[in-house]
Amino acid sequence: MPLLYTVGKITVGTAMNVVWRPTIEGLENVPATGGAIIAGNHLSVADELFLGSVVPRHISFWAKAEYFTGTGFRGWLSRSVIGGLGAIRVERGGGRAALSAFDGAIPVLRSGELVAIYPEGTRSPDGRLYRGRTGTARLAMAAGVPIIPVGMIGTDRVQPIGVRVPRPHVRGVVIRFGKPIDVSGRQDDRTSLREVTDELMAEIQRLTGQEYVPRYAPARQSPTSDPTE
Repeated sequence: MPLLYTVGKITVGTAMNVVWRPTIEGLENVPATGGAIIAGNHLSVADELFLGSVVPRHISFWAKAEYFTGTGFRGWLSRSVIGGLGAIRVERGGGRAALSAFDGAIPVLRSGELVAIYPEGTRSPDGRLYRGRTGTARLAMAAGVPIIPVGMIGTDRVQPIGVRVPRPHVRGVVIRFGKPIDVSGRQDDRTSLREVTDELMAEIQRLTGQEYVPRYAPARQSPTSDPTE
């Protein structure tokens, strides 16, 4: 685990657990070793903080490329922090540039690490669960790792979209981890990718109880979305 990530778990992670006291269910479904994708619904920018605070292992999150290329003192500080946390670089452009995130995640997973992805591709604009994009399934098949579904409940009340500072008085955050989805032996074709993705989204819905919307969420830029689709 990167040193800066360890420091963050001791400081920020401890504070998250003390202030909001999240209820955690199914954490035993996260393997103690080996690569895996943690895939969940996305309600708030606080989702990453809660995941990082409750999962005992290091999780690699996505970070936009600008964090890696800044200049001057602020650029150096950004590169140091993001690099120290073990983030995966995401290019905002389409085509080959966007696929660099995919290429960056595969060796991380194959080395036995965890990577977090939000298959909806962005934060939910209204608290409902939207159709999943197939990049999560494609990445799992390419790296040969399972997908761990996770359901986040109440994080949108801790830090709603557009609110910069989390609300300390909010209670009722629940984080539920489902059983791993094994993709070994599955065909890497459009039909299989959609089947795995729909299975994943159905499990996330079961964990959260959200209303499901059978269409993609409205697009918005998000460095922690699923960049592999």
